[in-house]
Amino acid sequence: MADVVIVEAARTPIGRRNGDLSTVHPADLLATALNEVVTRSGIDPRAVEQVVTGCVSQVGEQSFNVGRTAWLTAGLPQTTAVTTVDTQCGSSQQATNVATSLVASGVVDVAVACGVELMSRIPIGSNSSKKLGLGVPIPKTYFPQYEMTSQFEGAERIAEKWGITRRDADEFGLASQRRAAQAWAESRFESQIVEVDAPDVDEDGKPTGSTHHVARDGGLRETTLDALAGLKPVARPDGVHTAGSSSQISDGAAALLIATAEKAAELGLTARARVVDTCLVGVDPVLMLTGPIDATQRLLGRTGMAMSDIDLVEINEAFASVVLAWQRELDADLERTNPNGGAIALGHPLGGTGAVLLTKALHELERADKNTALVTMCCGGGLGTGTIIERV
Repeated sequence: MADVVIVEAARTPIGRRNGDLSTVHPADLLATALNEVVTRSGIDPRAVEQVVTGCVSQVGEQSFNVGRTAWLTAGLPQTTAVTTVDTQCGSSQQATNVATSLVASGVVDVAVACGVELMSRIPIGSNSSKKLGLGVPIPKTYFPQYEMTSQFEGAERIAEKWGITRRDADEFGLASQRRAAQAWAESRFESQIVEVDAPDVDEDGKPTGSTHHVARDGGLRETTLDALAGLKPVARPDGVHTAGSSSQISDGAAALLIATAEKAAELGLTARARVVDTCLVGVDPVLMLTGPIDATQRLLGRTGMAMSDIDLVEINEAFASVVLAWQRELDADLERTNPNGGAIALGHPLGGTGAVLLTKALHELERADKNTALVTMCCGGGLGTGTIIERV
């Protein structure tokens, strides 16, 4: 198997719901990220043989293989093939893992992995809404096998199982906000962000012909522990999680350019990190969100590494209990985990988040002069994604 390297990675700002990016078509937003990785790397885009895209709600503006539409919208070569995948919240991390497999196996030498979700325009669950009149995704024959729970309920059950309290969750939410604020104050995201010119719209939602410039993540909020303690729980009346300790509904996109080490050298591209290993695991669909535990254990077992060998972790902050249960199970160092804040502060644009986390990990390794990073996510339906990268 060939060594697979990451050449370039860029992300748009993450927009809050109905915020600065909500006027952008998903294909246009992803096209911006795709063009950026091509331009920054200096690659002839004709050398990119396949693109793999992550997107969850593939309906309306995000249907019809949105990755292919974005690639062509960007003015990139029509000869490049594109696939769009749905692995729920882990979609674009799995897109990266699939693209890595294509490159490692020799199917292609150069690929792009990416993801997008405009949750302001295509609300979560749109593709399975009863209003479509197309039925429901879960048949009655499923229920004798497993109890059907929501992600909110799964997060509460995880909190119960691992003894995570409301105060634990609030403190974690506050830490995420403070870390993200510090990251922006110190320009830590500067190297990874591609700025976006978003259309202005009138009261009817029609473009006016002017634009506004988006250069910063929109989800950051000033808060205190007392303020977080006063928020209502989102799942149960006495639940652990609130809006302050759960991921935000968001808009965003990201892309990564990957290649074999040999091809990168041949094309004069700079290899910035090597993909050490990847995985996708299945876990209990009732607890649903414990995937990062199993994915991390799988990767450590396969590579012979220990958590002490990991300099940096980017784990999706779907809910505070997801990260805290993972931390307790793996005895992980929270100081090395999401050092620049996570989805609680920055947002979680579903199908775009995996590529965002990988982009953050690569750039933070370089900024902090560290070597190895783990990226992992929980996914709806009981899945976990995992990727380990190391600088070269």
